[in-house]
Amino acid sequence: MILKPEAVRVVSAASSKKRLLHELADIAATSYAVSATEAVEALQERESLGPTGVGQGVALPHARLDGLDDVVGAMVLLEKPVDFESVDRQPVDLAFALFAPHDAGVKHLKALALVSRTLRDPAIRSKLRANNDPATLHTILTEAQAVQAA
Repeated sequence: MILKPEAVRVVSAASSKKRLLHELADIAATSYAVSATEAVEALQERESLGPTGVGQGVALPHARLDGLDDVVGAMVLLEKPVDFESVDRQPVDLAFALFAPHDAGVKHLKALALVSRTLRDPAIRSKLRANNDPATLHTILTEAQAVQAA
């Protein structure tokens, strides 16, 4: 499974894109035992190639990391959206970060495509935004991903 229940959080305030990336890296560190420092550096390095704000208030930052056996995710719902230099210039309130082993190859791309398809669905975005309980958010995402993957 890409997303552990404890890797889903509702954050009242991330004042900037940089702060949001730190939040996602901290979640990855506590949920998957990776280095928060390496995770945030890898996310920032990826962002420097081009922003991962995909539009509709959604960002899909991703990075490759040492110490992982599989592709894993961290998801944040922000109570106050932040500017993420998204393609549609809309601020981001849903961020789903993916972390993959360096040799993940196609698996990383498939996970990214699955998360992207899931969060492109307006009904799923609405459900996520209407809830502020991390367990409920996890359920919405995992049920949606099971349907999207089928």
